[in-house]
Amino acid sequence: MAHRKKNTPSKVQSCSRNDPVEAPVVKGPNMDSLGFLAMDSNVPGLSQVILQKLNMKSYDEYRSAMEGKKLHADFGIHSYFEMFQKMEDTFRFCVECKKLPESLPNPKSLRRCKRCQNVYYCGSECQRANWPIHKKFCKKLKLVALDRLMEWLVFTGDIPFPTTPWKKNIHEVRGWEGWFLMQDDLDAKLSSILTGRYMNILWANAGKPKPEEVELTESIKRVTTDFESRPATIGLGLHMFQIDPYAKPIVVHVVGASHVETLNARVTDYDELSHMFPKHQGIEVVMVGIDVVDNPIMRPPLVAFGPRERVYLSSYKGLYHDFWESQVETQLASRPELVVGFHPGFHACSDLMESWLPTLLLLRDYKIPSLFTVYSEQELKYSLKISMELEMRITGCGANPFASLKPEQAYSNPNKSPVYCNSHYFTFCGLSDSPDEPDVGELEGDKSEDA
Repeated sequence: MAHRKKNTPSKVQSCSRNDPVEAPVVKGPNMDSLGFLAMDSNVPGLSQVILQKLNMKSYDEYRSAMEGKKLHADFGIHSYFEMFQKMEDTFRFCVECKKLPESLPNPKSLRRCKRCQNVYYCGSECQRANWPIHKKFCKKLKLVALDRLMEWLVFTGDIPFPTTPWKKNIHEVRGWEGWFLMQDDLDAKLSSILTGRYMNILWANAGKPKPEEVELTESIKRVTTDFESRPATIGLGLHMFQIDPYAKPIVVHVVGASHVETLNARVTDYDELSHMFPKHQGIEVVMVGIDVVDNPIMRPPLVAFGPRERVYLSSYKGLYHDFWESQVETQLASRPELVVGFHPGFHACSDLMESWLPTLLLLRDYKIPSLFTVYSEQELKYSLKISMELEMRITGCGANPFASLKPEQAYSNPNKSPVYCNSHYFTFCGLSDSPDEPDVGELEGDKSEDA
């Protein structure tokens, strides 16, 4: 493959591990360059920080605990109450002075905001000083705190509820509002979750007041959209590039895929694609990334597809350009009709950009239809600028109608606008015909404004 030129963007913020780091004045929570703790690679609702609090190394250990299997000696919790308390400990620091409990004379002096049940203060002085900023986000952070607890129901199996085949074509469905209207017996499904065993366990052990039923219902919906956002976004990409799953079997590659997508994305979870395209010819989703579970791709060389109307999941542990050379070019895996990257984050620092560059150039030079998602409109603008510098032909961009409705807060700085998974997207295919940058100044539907 002859790349046109390796023109790495010059204005990318550096976050090299070799850069000197100043010692903090007070001991506070760590933060990455975006203010998030690797949010795009977390198990939903269970960050690596939380896993550490639970003395667990992986989602596998957490899942085993939920299924009642034998735990290792260092598990460190013996009840649901203790589990929820340790999860809450992750967010227990003064949002004003950033001090952690162990940095205070009395660790129990931290008090939680009664309105949002999310942020903490070490005293009334810090609370008063922080209120002018916090009041802008307090209502939104209340939703964040609630959804963070309700997301536990994903791991118990209560969420998502069984969904219904789409009664309309994807271009006729106006986002999640239209999606919920298509769901048969929606009230009964939501009621079953609200009155279920794990909902009762959650609020008997959460250490917070149980919200009203209407608040719990809306939270279930938000968490459901977060769960269904990825398969729905893949379906959106197929529609945008006019790729017809009814005409032939379709192969989709998910690049930069993390262990989350292979552990949390069971085959049945991606059956939403079958609901979007009833009676399709078969859809294979191959997840490729350095953090995926080390499984072989499902049916190399993927030329003899299985039964129709099925969605298949495979994974490959490694970088995408290595996967292409070892699997696609040797015909051990099929060339994809679509490549999707969920939150690649290559705009964040030079190290990430360097690792992504071979993949981006490969997708560009082989003219692979591609769709990438980002957390916010600002991130979209940065990503588009880099893509234009790489002379990629941008075919579309904007607010994703199937973005997650579940707000995500910056861990170490909650008092900023929350972001939403798969909030915006951009699509590209091949080399650019024009150096003009797409106009994204008038994007609509951005949910990142202040609460």
